[in-house]
Amino acid sequence: MIIAIDGTLASGKGTLAKRLAAHFDLPHMDTGALYRATGLAASLAGVALDDETACAEIAAKLDLSAYADADLRTAQAGQAASKVAALPTVRTALFNLQRDFANQKGGAVLDGRDIGTVVCPEANVKFWVDATVEERARRRCLELEKAGKPISIEQMTIELKERDIRDKTREVAPMKAAEDALHIDTTHMTPDLVMQAALKHIAQKL
Repeated sequence: MIIAIDGTLASGKGTLAKRLAAHFDLPHMDTGALYRATGLAASLAGVALDDETACAEIAAKLDLSAYADADLRTAQAGQAASKVAALPTVRTALFNLQRDFANQKGGAVLDGRDIGTVVCPEANVKFWVDATVEERARRRCLELEKAGKPISIEQMTIELKERDIRDKTREVAPMKAAEDALHIDTTHMTPDLVMQAALKHIAQKL
């Protein structure tokens, strides 16, 4: 069984993906981490984030285990990820990695922005997870504050809006909901309620 979860940053898609993976005993891939690691590696190497050839070379040789999760969760890494994710050759370099992960025996859970539309259009179950930008900014600020990297909610709201536009308007694999995805607005939902809605949908689909 392949479960594809797409949606905006800080909407709760990652939390849902992890919980579903645990529930069904499936491997989970946060595909955004691939782009965050690529963007971070490019920045550390002094490579411009619009240098498509150099960034694609970094993506092709990417070793995700070389990066601490905390470093990949910073606001800077998120912005870098959004920029390199708009580069077609970077997406190509990471495409097969995601496909191979999804198609392993038994299936997998993948979350990102183009899983149900591009990476795994054949997924058995698809979700689109979103929330208001104000609620997403509040959640992200709390997350960064706990990590010791606080940012103002005003700045975070600006960054989220910029990233949403960049992700939705990129030429290759723009962020959007698959036509057959269940839409879940998590603005006023707890993780438990989101999980219940997802499990109900999966039961109906399967």
